[in-house]
Amino acid sequence: MDAPVADDGGLMLAWAGGDTAAFDQLYARHKGPLYRFLLKTVKDRAIADELFQETWSRVIGARARYRPEATFRTWLLQIAHNLAVDSFRRRRPQAGVEETEAVFAAQAAPEREQPDHALSDFELRRRMQRAIDRLPDEQRTVFVLRMENELSLEDIAIVTGVGKETAKSRLRYAMARVKELVAE
Repeated sequence: MDAPVADDGGLMLAWAGGDTAAFDQLYARHKGPLYRFLLKTVKDRAIADELFQETWSRVIGARARYRPEATFRTWLLQIAHNLAVDSFRRRRPQAGVEETEAVFAAQAAPEREQPDHALSDFELRRRMQRAIDRLPDEQRTVFVLRMENELSLEDIAIVTGVGKETAKSRLRYAMARVKELVAE
């Protein structure tokens, strides 16, 4: 009796060799994190559903060509990210950094005095989600990849197709902006 293949790269290679149970394991492991990533990235359930299906279609189509050079999770999220970027480009033009910051500055309400008591967990989570939603697309993507998918800066750079320093910079700005928005 063969021992089950535990690592994702091995499962992908086993599936490419005809083991359909290996795909079932991969899908079960990654469907939740992938869908949450897409939903937080595109912020529209119908689009996230479409991109989720397309991502798995691409994985299925590429199974014979798969090489475990990066982790399966990184490869999967890179496919999803590229599809999300393509979706954004089709749906609306990208705003520049200055324009995005001007919109955020105009939306920012005057500082209100905060009560001295601590925020409830619910209120803190709600503020955090609103802050994440207000991030520019590039910053939101790296933030979600780091905080929810626990990817390293190297993997974030691979997924988003930018250099490590660019990924690091975007993450730093995103963290600062989320902190600022949650404090408002």
